[in-house]
Amino acid sequence: MQNYTSLIRLRISAHEAHYAGNLVDGAKMLNLFGDVATELLIRSDGDEGLFVAYDKVEFLAPVHAGDYIEATGRIVSMGKTSRKMEFEARKVIVPAGIEGQPSAADVLTEPVVVCRASGTCVVPAICQRNAL
Repeated sequence: MQNYTSLIRLRISAHEAHYAGNLVDGAKMLNLFGDVATELLIRSDGDEGLFVAYDKVEFLAPVHAGDYIEATGRIVSMGKTSRKMEFEARKVIVPAGIEGQPSAADVLTEPVVVCRASGTCVVPAICQRNAL
């Protein structure tokens, strides 16, 4: 099996803050994992496939507006049509919180893992275009 991986990095906007304190809904991380899974399936099979289920989701740290998040994923096993995947989201940049400098930000020396998950996607055999 080839080693398929994907990485998405993005800034969480103020529009995505859903709760007090500019806290972002954990579902945003699952949305990112869905995008990572889609890229993995395109790389492995030449088709977007379908996300069937998460079998594990752990929310480990809060995400706030202004945070930069890296979402990564990899295919850990492949069946005839199923693709088992593991995901991780890390906070890599945060707002500095300096009075009078609302645009100040800090690069974290150590990324903070905010979410981990694993799940299964399927690509119907008829849709698989790449040789496995």
